[in-house]
Amino acid sequence: MIKDPKDLNPRQLHGLLNRIVLPRPIAFVSSISASGIANLAPFSYFTLGGLNPPAAVFCPVNDREGKQKDTLRNIAETKEYVIHIVTEEIASAMNETAATVPPEVDEFELGGFTAVKSDLVVAPRALESPAAMEMRLLQIVSPGTGPMSGNFVIGEILRIHLNESILDDDGHPSLEKLRVVGKLGGDGYTRVPESSVFDMPRPK
Repeated sequence: MIKDPKDLNPRQLHGLLNRIVLPRPIAFVSSISASGIANLAPFSYFTLGGLNPPAAVFCPVNDREGKQKDTLRNIAETKEYVIHIVTEEIASAMNETAATVPPEVDEFELGGFTAVKSDLVVAPRALESPAAMEMRLLQIVSPGTGPMSGNFVIGEILRIHLNESILDDDGHPSLEKLRVVGKLGGDGYTRVPESSVFDMPRPK
């Protein structure tokens, strides 16, 4: 079977790609508008982007009417934000913040998260996430326009917050203690337990 993206409508293409590119880590992003309205929202198009400088990339997709997400507009205004890692403990609360609500609604309150002051950026940090990265915007790349088009937000990692509860005896984040959650297609999510990990040494 061969699928040509041009033959699929946006909903079909979205459903297909989200079921083959997986599992996807979730960037749980806090931002704040120039007028001081905080926002907290999850995005499952997310990855690291190199180490010099240390960078991460996530992609908020425009809605079906072509409207940009509040997160994207906030970051374009303030150039700063925080990316949190989603764990099993906060997964349900994270899902509450994915609701479509007006910009004036505070998703920290909607999901029951505690907003705390970040060290280096203006956007608040969600205390309940055991791993978070304070970010400064480097670039927004928008390869398309209109409904369902993507916006790649590239940012420099300025500071990393780690809760001691997720660290092993060597001071490194433990997969078993972190209990990270990933996104699948549709309403599906997945856990990443240590028992699912296998090693393959890289060829020399």
